[in-house]
Amino acid sequence: MCYGPFARICHWGPLTALGIIKLVTGMTIHCNGMWWPPARSFGGFLNSVVFISCSGLTLYNFLSAMYHGPGYLPQNWKPTNETDCTYLQWCGVCHGFKAPRSHHCRKCGRCVLKMDHHCPWINNCVGWGNHAHFTSFLAFATLGCLHASIILGCSLYRALNRVHYLYYGSGKEPIVYLGLYGIILCVLALGFTIGVVIAVGMLLFFQIRAIIRNRTGIEDWIMEKANYRRKARNETFIFPYDLGVWRNIRQVINFSCQPVGDGIFWPVVDTCDQFTLTREQIEQKTEKRQRTKLYKIIYPASGSWVPITQGLKVCCCPPCTDEARIRLEVGDTVSVTRWRKYWLFGEKLQDLPQAEESLYRVRGWFPRRCAVEMIDGSEQSVKDKKIK
Repeated sequence: MCYGPFARICHWGPLTALGIIKLVTGMTIHCNGMWWPPARSFGGFLNSVVFISCSGLTLYNFLSAMYHGPGYLPQNWKPTNETDCTYLQWCGVCHGFKAPRSHHCRKCGRCVLKMDHHCPWINNCVGWGNHAHFTSFLAFATLGCLHASIILGCSLYRALNRVHYLYYGSGKEPIVYLGLYGIILCVLALGFTIGVVIAVGMLLFFQIRAIIRNRTGIEDWIMEKANYRRKARNETFIFPYDLGVWRNIRQVINFSCQPVGDGIFWPVVDTCDQFTLTREQIEQKTEKRQRTKLYKIIYPASGSWVPITQGLKVCCCPPCTDEARIRLEVGDTVSVTRWRKYWLFGEKLQDLPQAEESLYRVRGWFPRRCAVEMIDGSEQSVKDKKIK
């Protein structure tokens, strides 16, 4: 078990990311030294400097996003004006109120300031404190891998056609020598670079969009529900933190990548106040509780992400989320708040003291065919509840 500064990095996400960075950087520098040697021309030297700079900045921003962290709300936090507490949600785990734009992360076990999402690749949340470093990491990783894919692709072509250039070339073409293992590593590195450009490039697009709109992924979901609630009245919810493109960008992007403000109080548009969004969240939670239905477990749920015993359709149609899958036994009662065709999301009802309820909550997804809805304390017919 790792302790201290190594605890954060001893996780499959950071170790995998560092392994990919090392492989791509090492193979690209090795191939580039034969394909366009930096010592022979200024162009080769500049090409090497650009790639090494992108690689170094990728690593720097990756480690900065991981170790700087998103910023956490202090334990037992509450607003200075106690009357404002009525506009805020309570966190039973942190024993304090949630500041505006703060959300509790189950994996970190803390309330995160302006939480966007929990990223397994940095083994940390992305939020107020490290949003700029995380976005810079995505940008330099995409640019560096795009550059590397060109170098690796051209080097691989030269290596595979080495004999042709030796016999039919002018003698001025660079000759790339790659043995069997070199070709395997080059192909592997090239595959990683193309994958990073596509996957990380898409994530970079979403992060840039979030910065321009000054809206996190969680707040996107809140806005979607807020507008849906007002759809019948032909109204739209005004997002309080959208101050215009350039002011939104300046709240995140700067030369030092240091966070702006304190992460608790934020400038808002003139028609809103600090608690416009939190009041909307409280109203949404109230409606959510009103929609809650009780289900009785009639077949055990293993908590597996691929519950083979529950049928092929259940395995092939999982909810598209990294939220937990929970283990349930026959006779358990679950308070369900979300429904999918083959899955349900809810919280297992437990006989615990009120002070311990928030600490030992068991909630997540489970196969729908394992439960039946309870109406007035009785189980509904299995006939229309089981998915065959």
